[in-house]
Amino acid sequence: MRAAVQHRYGPPSVLESCKVGLPRPGRGDVLVQVGAASVHPGDYFVMTGEPYVVRLAFGLRRPRHGIPGRDLAGVVAAVGKDVTALRPGDEVFGWSTAGTLAEYACVPADNLVSVPANLSIVDAAAVPTSAMAALQALREIANVRPGQTVLVTGASGGVGSFAVQIAKAFGSEVTGVCSTRNVDLVRSLGADHVVDYTRTDFTRTEKRYDVILDNVEAQPLAAVRRALTPTGTLIPNSGRGGRWLGPLGRIVKARVLSGFTRQQLKPFLSVEKRQDLLTLADLLTTGQVTPVIDRTYPLDEAADALRYVAAGHTRGKVVVTV
Repeated sequence: MRAAVQHRYGPPSVLESCKVGLPRPGRGDVLVQVGAASVHPGDYFVMTGEPYVVRLAFGLRRPRHGIPGRDLAGVVAAVGKDVTALRPGDEVFGWSTAGTLAEYACVPADNLVSVPANLSIVDAAAVPTSAMAALQALREIANVRPGQTVLVTGASGGVGSFAVQIAKAFGSEVTGVCSTRNVDLVRSLGADHVVDYTRTDFTRTEKRYDVILDNVEAQPLAAVRRALTPTGTLIPNSGRGGRWLGPLGRIVKARVLSGFTRQQLKPFLSVEKRQDLLTLADLLTTGQVTPVIDRTYPLDEAADALRYVAAGHTRGKVVVTV
């Protein structure tokens, strides 16, 4: 099969389009013929091996998994002996530890659910990691309730575009922060208000929010806290940080500050869960959430897809088609 392969950490140029052996599913695995695989900043961090802390999980000297990629959608080609809920021919989407930028990928059966009938394979591939991060931030970390005011920075990005829609589905009043070119897009996602950050600094207005999901972290914590209500919740979620520890320094700082104020500063790391993917499938089926696709790239141009994601100006998701 064809796959995007890397033998060392580095920039997108380390990826090569190669022929490799077909993976074999274990007892609880599913062999998926990949139709599409989305990429996001986390894939870029793993590919480059920076921040260095990611190497603790993915290999100290070189990548433990030669084929990158986590999110995918496709058709079940074969199942392991213990898999009973899925069968060959089923359309599925979900996530894997790695290996989705290929024609076939082995994925634990529990990481996959059926593609909603109203969704294409490309749209489905865009969902898992980014949409689950948005769902968990708003539901589990902030406990968003109807009538609350929610502000989302990076509202046109991968996580942000899902967060705007999910917050609306939860009955909140949503404000999205984005650049001028993305104002219409964010409004179309259901945002009640849109702030163009090139013209207005949301931290210097009189408006206060119950929840702020900060996917950009372009402002100091002290500045963003000015835009919170006295008991509001701030969720820093850019994933960026130092070369060694990434965002861990900011996470610690936020945790410490949270102990000295009634405001809640709650950075988090999302963890993929099957039940959350099922919740998202329901939201997708009812049309409350629709993936935004910025660009698609063929598998042979996976390096270009990751290079584009790394630039940090995506409108929704970037998907590699196979």
